[in-house]
Amino acid sequence: MIERSILRQLLQIPVIVAALGYFVDIYDLLLFSIVRIESLKSLGVAEGDLLSKGVFLINMQMGGLLIGGILWGILGDKKGRITVLFSSILIYSLANLANGLVTSVNQYAILRFIAGVGLAGELGVGITLVAEILPKEIRGYGTSLVAGVGMLGAVLAYFIAEQFQWRTAYFIGGGLGLLLLFMRVKVFESGIFEKVKEGSVSRGNFLSLFTSRKQFFKYIRCILIGIPVWFVAGILMTFSPEFGKVLDLGVPIVAGKAVMWEYLGLTIGDISSGLLSQYFNSRKKVVFLFISLVGILSAVYLFVPLQSVTIFYALCVCLGFGAGYWALFVTIAAEQFGTNMRATVATTAPNFVRGSILIMTPLFLIFKEQFGILTGAGLVGLLAIATALIGLLNMEETFGKDLDFVEEKPGSYPLVGPQTVKEIIPLNH
Repeated sequence: MIERSILRQLLQIPVIVAALGYFVDIYDLLLFSIVRIESLKSLGVAEGDLLSKGVFLINMQMGGLLIGGILWGILGDKKGRITVLFSSILIYSLANLANGLVTSVNQYAILRFIAGVGLAGELGVGITLVAEILPKEIRGYGTSLVAGVGMLGAVLAYFIAEQFQWRTAYFIGGGLGLLLLFMRVKVFESGIFEKVKEGSVSRGNFLSLFTSRKQFFKYIRCILIGIPVWFVAGILMTFSPEFGKVLDLGVPIVAGKAVMWEYLGLTIGDISSGLLSQYFNSRKKVVFLFISLVGILSAVYLFVPLQSVTIFYALCVCLGFGAGYWALFVTIAAEQFGTNMRATVATTAPNFVRGSILIMTPLFLIFKEQFGILTGAGLVGLLAIATALIGLLNMEETFGKDLDFVEEKPGSYPLVGPQTVKEIIPLNH
């Protein structure tokens, strides 16, 4: 049981706003997967083109996430966590309001791209802010709270899509985002970032991640460990109606319902993975456990005869639980790097993971043509699990790590490792 004093520290305004911001982020991010078939049919897309057009729109959204992740990450380290948090909310809220007005697939694609750019800034900067303002002993609780609340956004998206027409569902998502902006009044900036801002140290230099061999491989490892999460969401859940048809379950699978059940599992998993990391004093052990669960459950999902729609949806919950180390993954990314690069890494890493769907969906379509839809998805999943385990292999354990340090620019300082904030500011003055 978490002590009352810890709860008081957790329930600060920035933590609550970050959690609600991620809630709206997930609602808007997953809404397209939920209303994909309904919205495309409404726009006149033929039955045989629903899969290919759906892949096209998902890829446009993910392309926006990739670009937005870099943009917001750099700005998060240069201008501050709060500025990015609310700028991103404004952009994706307006884009999703406009999504409810589209009349063609091309308009839909452009607006999903813009929405993707906006959605890219929420999670990484929110986790960075929470990680920097909370004591290191309870950091895992805070990021789990953000993720647990956030993942419920997908559940709300499903129920809204069930009760309202798809255009109205987009209007509601945009409205929720604009409503959230009114909560920004009492949100304060990270003190660690403010101290770094006072110095002249370089901040948000994205290219520096590629000029140091050590930083580059550390960054790549951060990205690789998150790929199985998006394999589950972007392949197994988004195309669950197609999998259900091949599995011959008798009743059509509803993509929105599959996503809703998966994200219910994700909510439980994200809270559990955070609590387990606190209990075991380790991030890596818990991530390994959850990646292994994804691998086992994906094999069951694709290759074990289910014979029941109820069992299929129950397995979606289990897959969501297995993939429920998303917040822990972003927390690890934030803890790996110094304050002057933390938002850049924590924002770009999850969006590069989301953007990995740009690789996974073409591979899925190629493998599907060669080996069938089930084996094709299985091969993509195998690659996702293998790359994640490779990334985890030499990753630094960051549980309980102090975050008051900055990344040195290669060749600029005589120190071997990163410098603390207290050291770097006097050095540059």
